[in-house]
Amino acid sequence: MSETLPGTSRQDTAGLPDTYEAAVAELEAIVQSMEAGSLPLEQSLAAYRRGAVLSAHCRRLLAEVQQQVRILEAEVLKPFEQDGESP
Repeated sequence: MSETLPGTSRQDTAGLPDTYEAAVAELEAIVQSMEAGSLPLEQSLAAYRRGAVLSAHCRRLLAEVQQQVRILEAEVLKPFEQDGESP
């Protein structure tokens, strides 16, 4: 299920990168083009919208990984006791 941010369309969320690294790379490219100040107003607005969508996508991917780490820590990472001794 794909969620959209207020003020964005399905077109803004179409084609989200598969990986966190790819999303960050695209977001960095958008920031550089906007900081250069060479985009017309309409393109700046579209770039801003795409950047907001990418930012939300990155946050969601990070939250998913954080949840996976919590599960791993709860199930796998327990204090190591050797021969009944506590650390």
